Amino acid sequence: MNRTARTTADSSLSHSGAVGSGRDARRPQGTARRGGPSRSANAGRPGQGRAAGAPKEFALPVTRTAPLPAVETFAGLDMPERLKTVLRAQGMSAPFPIQAATLPNALAGRDVLGRGRTGSGKTLAFGLALLARTAGQRAEPRSPLALVLVPTRELAQQVTAALTPYARGLRLRLTTVVGGMSISRQARDLQGGSEVVVATPGRLKDLVERGDCRLGQVAITVLDEADQMADMGFMPQVTHLLDQVRPQGQRLLFSATLDRNVDLLVRRYLTDPVVHSVDPSAGAVTSMEHHLLHVQGADKHATTTQIAARDGRVIMFLDTKHAVDRLTRDLLAVGVRASALHGGKSQSQRTRTLAGFKSGHTNVLVATNVAARGIHVDNLDLVVNVDPPSDSKDYLHRGGRTARAGESGTVVTLVLPGQRRGMNRLMSDAAITAQETRVYPGEADLSRITGAQAPSGIALTAADTEPPKRTGTTQQARRGRPARQRRRSSFNTAA
Repeated sequence: MNRTARTTADSSLSHSGAVGSGRDARRPQGTARRGGPSRSANAGRPGQGRAAGAPKEFALPVTRTAPLPAVETFAGLDMPERLKTVLRAQGMSAPFPIQAATLPNALAGRDVLGRGRTGSGKTLAFGLALLARTAGQRAEPRSPLALVLVPTRELAQQVTAALTPYARGLRLRLTTVVGGMSISRQARDLQGGSEVVVATPGRLKDLVERGDCRLGQVAITVLDEADQMADMGFMPQVTHLLDQVRPQGQRLLFSATLDRNVDLLVRRYLTDPVVHSVDPSAGAVTSMEHHLLHVQGADKHATTTQIAARDGRVIMFLDTKHAVDRLTRDLLAVGVRASALHGGKSQSQRTRTLAGFKSGHTNVLVATNVAARGIHVDNLDLVVNVDPPSDSKDYLHRGGRTARAGESGTVVTLVLPGQRRGMNRLMSDAAITAQETRVYPGEADLSRITGAQAPSGIALTAADTEPPKRTGTTQQARRGRPARQRRRSSFNTAA
């Protein structure tokens, strides 16, 4: 998310230049590997079976119409005063580079193609413009006026949480539409009228096909993390939805990388876009330290456990759901407060897990790549790749959970002997220089880099990692609310 301080690590590079005026996924494949706590095979591991090549970027389009200059403060933007009041209340006065560069043009109604690393402030870069340009309008039932498409449920909820105070300030209704939740409830929210919808492509397509949502009035469309939507195979759903919004509407496409999967969206749907790239493509962040810790296979589980037992929170990434569940059980058994997050969990389980991690009831979030985007946790200073990522793009987004919004952080990757060449190639592709250290459980270097220590050995259960349930008074208060208000309270925000 965003904070007042501006980071000097970001170098603003505005690219100008032309794209056709038309409005027009495969997951990487690889070979299996062995090793690590999971002892399970997974496709596409670095150094075994295929090269972990850097994402191939397309040539950035040339803007025919000169862009407006960047601003230095939010006060200098042409936005409703109520938005500026909320910004001041949030303690924000100076925009981050991607906000400073894109907001003047987005507020003026230009199409925007923005590239910025995860955690660089993209949400408010598109969110403030979308809300400002929608202010004062009222949506008809089932006909939103603005749309934000995101690849995952977690990112949808994060975007909703970030935009909610600003939407309330403008008396705009905001609805989140994602899978894993009641589609009937979401249909009721849309029937009640929402100016802004934040959605994952699959669930929104289902609602459109049911007749519960009509996109013909959508004048502003945002694609957030467009590259991941392409990687996850959502391109058919995305193009199906974009073909239904207002043809002359505004499009804002934001992504951490602009590889060739995104080129289709740019060529088909963006008209004379203002292009802003506010970071190198590799997304290296100077406030982030990178470490490759070389371990022997026999030591990897003990090394992982001692890192997890550190004081402070950590996200640990593994290849598979099975490996995540097994490591979580092992950590709980030795007294480490750990919770599992992966695509096999229900939405309510994932929501509780994230709430426990953010509140500090859980110290270790053990996850597959489902957590690699769309999760923001304040003051998270360590990410550990227990299993190395498939490529530099995955590395970027895993590591992006730390060192966000100008904070500092450390990314650690545990590397087995057979993975060294692949990891070196991956880091080269990412244009990142990492410190390499051979480590052993219980030794000083491991503790110095990660804060590793021996676990307590006192077994815990999953219940020990959950936030306390609401008190009877709170539950009674919730039951006392009118049904309509209660139904819309979690995912539909109105003034």
